[in-house]
Amino acid sequence: MDLTVLVPLVVVTALVFDFTNGFHDTANAMATSIATGALRPKVAVALSAVLNLVGAFLSVEVAKTISGGLVDDAAITPEVVFGGLIGAIVWNLLTWYVGLPSSSSHALFGGLVGATWVAAGSDAVHFAKLVEKVLVPAVAAPVVAGVAGGIATYLAFRITRRATASRTPRGFRIGQIASASLLSLAHGTNDAQKTMGIITLTLISAGSLPTGSGPPTWVIVSAGLAIAAGTYLGGWRIIRTLGRGITDIGAPQGFAAQTSATAVILTSSHLGIALSTTHVCSGGILGAGLGTPQAVVRWGTAGRMVLAWLITLPAAGVAGALAGAVAESGTVGTIAVAVLGAVFGGAVFLLSRRNAVSAHNVNDIPVEPVTESAAPVAGGHR
Repeated sequence: MDLTVLVPLVVVTALVFDFTNGFHDTANAMATSIATGALRPKVAVALSAVLNLVGAFLSVEVAKTISGGLVDDAAITPEVVFGGLIGAIVWNLLTWYVGLPSSSSHALFGGLVGATWVAAGSDAVHFAKLVEKVLVPAVAAPVVAGVAGGIATYLAFRITRRATASRTPRGFRIGQIASASLLSLAHGTNDAQKTMGIITLTLISAGSLPTGSGPPTWVIVSAGLAIAAGTYLGGWRIIRTLGRGITDIGAPQGFAAQTSATAVILTSSHLGIALSTTHVCSGGILGAGLGTPQAVVRWGTAGRMVLAWLITLPAAGVAGALAGAVAESGTVGTIAVAVLGAVFGGAVFLLSRRNAVSAHNVNDIPVEPVTESAAPVAGGHR
């Protein structure tokens, strides 16, 4: 396919991925605030959208890691990037439909690595960089956030144990609004940059930018707008899972989880580490649940979530490899991949309408019943 047609197609597809990243990851910042009632659902996603947009302009270190670190930009083509993006979008839509907070970031990395490997061989994948910048943070970040969230929750209950029941939740809910806002800002600094990096990689592979270039201004603006639009749409299925499905979230736990996750994400963005905000936020919520007196954790949901984490990279890699191989075959192959991707997306959307989750019912029921006996959580919903 002619580059004058292919490159715009890849750019549009990258922005579609960015859009799915936004609604897939809205839960990361706002699930606990919605679950506790600190913010009304529509207000929460609108606030998150604006701050994701602002965050996209604060740094480009993660974008540089992706555009010039994970794969050999001299060995791949726009068709390969296109195939990797289709693989990532397919996985994002599938996990959104079943309500599992898997990593949009790892879906992107998996799709890109799979497509590159098939097209240019294993030598085109920088495995050392992949381990350093993706796999190690994937293990360490949720553990760090979980430990921090657990300690913060325990201290919050210790410090406020003598406070009146009416004043404690209100104070923490105000803190939740502040921490959720900062978390949305941090999400924009990390996740919007991944699409910036992919578009920049495409432009480099097409010869439109020199090797080692950072994202142009128009790329930064378009990626920020796309993730903000997706965030405003609201990924209500995953918001329900994170807010109600892992543990009973009250205002103290929500504040602790969000604050610990924000610290980890902002640090990683500064260091250029493209970690999964989903992993970090989920770890913080789980840690906050465990730090609560007589902790209640729905281990079945947590187990399914971790399983999704483990298979995201290889599953998206296989999808990206297949899509990339077909797209590399020529114009007909590229068109076929685009059509199949659109059909899959449309089918998932239609299926989701059968049991829709929206701002009106996101907090109605927990995903899994609790079997443990536990005392009521301060400021929470039981």
